[in-house]
Amino acid sequence: MAQGSTIEWTESTWNPVTGCTKISPGCKHCYAERMAERLQAMGQHNYRNGFQLTLQAHMLELPLRWSKPQAIFVNSMSDLFHDDVPVGFIQRVFDVMRRAYWHRFQVLTKRSERLAAIEPKLDWAPNIWMGVSVESDRYRSRIDELRATRAQLKFLSLEPLVGPLHGLDLDGIHWVILGGESGPHARPMDPSWAIDVRDQCHQAKVPFFFKQWGGKNKKRAGRVLGGRTWDEMPADPAAWPLLSPGGGPRTQSSPIPLPEGLT
Repeated sequence: MAQGSTIEWTESTWNPVTGCTKISPGCKHCYAERMAERLQAMGQHNYRNGFQLTLQAHMLELPLRWSKPQAIFVNSMSDLFHDDVPVGFIQRVFDVMRRAYWHRFQVLTKRSERLAAIEPKLDWAPNIWMGVSVESDRYRSRIDELRATRAQLKFLSLEPLVGPLHGLDLDGIHWVILGGESGPHARPMDPSWAIDVRDQCHQAKVPFFFKQWGGKNKKRAGRVLGGRTWDEMPADPAAWPLLSPGGGPRTQSSPIPLPEGLT
């Protein structure tokens, strides 16, 4: 949808679906809902339905026109695995991500049950990073459902963290993002919750990214934890040894060729 995202752990956003419905406590003060309502009031065509779930088929091939390789957050304004998104449309989104292999696509869902149910029908590729949101202990089962998928890179978004997450099983998880809630009605995050998760990640040797403390003024609260910022990133599966488009092995130092016409 937009290049130059302000989200700390990505570079751009792409919304082939907009709108959503609340499914768990992490959705209570949804930033995307507030933004969609503002964009509707401004007359932005993609948000003519406000926060009602809407397929934006005309946005599907947008990443194919972005020549610069970048990290792209898929559906920052929705959830690709919402029950009302047809499987065929999800497959079209995956097809675009596979074809735009020079980008890294970061897909995030709270609907891990549907992800697990339809993932065998999806064409996975190394540049498709799959994550689940887990806001409290009650929803840690989402991690097991993510772990069972064929995604090569699996990550967790523990945001907004509204409760402690002791004893996480991080086996098969490649990255953890953590953050407090922001906005006018933000629920506070206990610092001990963030410190505990950070320490669990270090013990499991999983990269840890601390996004924000949150609050009514997230810029003022900042993103320093334990005297420093935490911007750890996972190794990119697209850079792991695999066959290149020409058939030979591609190493981390080898450039990824772009399609003809994109430079």
